[in-house]
Amino acid sequence: MPYTKLEKIGQLFSPAAFVHDSEEHIQEMEKLIRDFHIGGITFFHSRQSAAANFEKRQEVLDVENTYERMLALIHRFQKISKTPLLISIDAEFGLAMRIEKTPQYPYAISMGAIPQTEKKLVFETGFRIGQDLKKSGIHINFAPVADINTNPENPVIGYRSFGPDKEKVSAFALAMYQGMVAAGISACYKHFPGHGDTHVDSHLGLPIIPKSKKQLLEEELYPFVKGIEAGVEMIMVGHLAAPALTGGENIPASISHYIITGLLKNEMGFEGIIVSDALNMKSVSALFPIPGQLEWEAFHAGNDLLCFSENVPEGIQWISERSSPERLEESFGKIIKLKNKLGIAENTPVPKPEFEYEEINSFNMTLAQNYLTVLKNPEPLSALENAQRSSQLAKVSLFSSKENVFFNSIDQTLSGDSFNANQLGSDWTSSLESYSEILIAIFVPSAKPLNHFGMDTAQLEKLSALAVQKNCHLYFSGNPLAIRKIEKLEHFKTIVCAFQGFDVSQKVAAKQLLGKMKAIGKLQGSF
Repeated sequence: MPYTKLEKIGQLFSPAAFVHDSEEHIQEMEKLIRDFHIGGITFFHSRQSAAANFEKRQEVLDVENTYERMLALIHRFQKISKTPLLISIDAEFGLAMRIEKTPQYPYAISMGAIPQTEKKLVFETGFRIGQDLKKSGIHINFAPVADINTNPENPVIGYRSFGPDKEKVSAFALAMYQGMVAAGISACYKHFPGHGDTHVDSHLGLPIIPKSKKQLLEEELYPFVKGIEAGVEMIMVGHLAAPALTGGENIPASISHYIITGLLKNEMGFEGIIVSDALNMKSVSALFPIPGQLEWEAFHAGNDLLCFSENVPEGIQWISERSSPERLEESFGKIIKLKNKLGIAENTPVPKPEFEYEEINSFNMTLAQNYLTVLKNPEPLSALENAQRSSQLAKVSLFSSKENVFFNSIDQTLSGDSFNANQLGSDWTSSLESYSEILIAIFVPSAKPLNHFGMDTAQLEKLSALAVQKNCHLYFSGNPLAIRKIEKLEHFKTIVCAFQGFDVSQKVAAKQLLGKMKAIGKLQGSF
């Protein structure tokens, strides 16, 4: 099918669509499809939860029929498109990252605790995520994260990274990528040249990595080098500055000709599709007040697919007036080639698939058995049993009800008194004076570091004071980076990390506590 110049440029755009959106905005998207021939759409949950509002992600959002609404919108948009659309999404830990009531798998940081000998489990996770997306009508997953989380205070990567070890991150990112590709979708390494050692959230400002090129090649760039050698075909470039790669200039990598064309394409030999990180993010969107200029700068730097553009008509015009025919053909050819490879030929309604949650839970339990990690004292059971026999065992839950799966799973063996932390008043030591052993279960409210991962710091202070006075055994469910918010960790008798708050993870933690299985996971980094 012949394309006009403007239609070819339109194929390079993948603006954001929001599942929970007004009819007016949905019709605006339809206009972009009809009149500007955009090549794809990237789905987000809603406007208030999109990347530009990352700092407000704690809001309570509408979750009613999200998955069904997305399926209907995909069909509606595909139906009017002259060329079938590439449908993409961020589903790093499954569709549940964006779409409620769909399958969720562990965060990358949890997967990173799995022994490297069990890398096949990471591949299988990627394959399952890919299958879920494919049968939902989605063609591209903007995952995996190939960033090395060398900065534990990183505000935006953290739990999304496989960890701080470059070899393991490289191996697991590739396994996840290959699993998704094996399922019949396209996957994408991100965020080139490496977002792990940053302390600024690129949704809100520009992170700067003040490392030499040699240091970057040895650390941040390592997984990308290995990925390219292994045949990775799509890479997303992040909104972060690496002055050593740009002649000292603090320019976002996503719009840097030096980094994208000079380093990634020419020096590293990458010939696949290059995707810009979301162009609505403040680290780049604030730099260009003229609509369309940012899109041109991103394209001119070497990006092939422009994600989350908020100025599609203006961006098309800027590129049309400035691009060479050869440069346009290069990017357009890559997009059409990908569509042909994925077999996107016609629009047919996607029937709502039935997810096999029982089988998914079984697989998630297998993963939990491999990432559960003991940080201190693998065998606390005898001390807890002795305390129970003399009625001196107490079980305390933080940030969750005392009626939780972990406590329920051990009750027949360890039936001591249970408390929610809110029941203990201002002086925990006095409230628990008659107990010699305290089993603590923490359920971290948020995976993101904002506001101490959602944890009440006053309760954490009381917990630390209690650990000095009593024998405290800590079972921790959540982002392990949050453990660093607990003071006086050396006073805890036991520390076990279950990572996820999944029911199956709590059941596995209970099995370990009761001596029915050994934990084989290993937490990367120091805490």
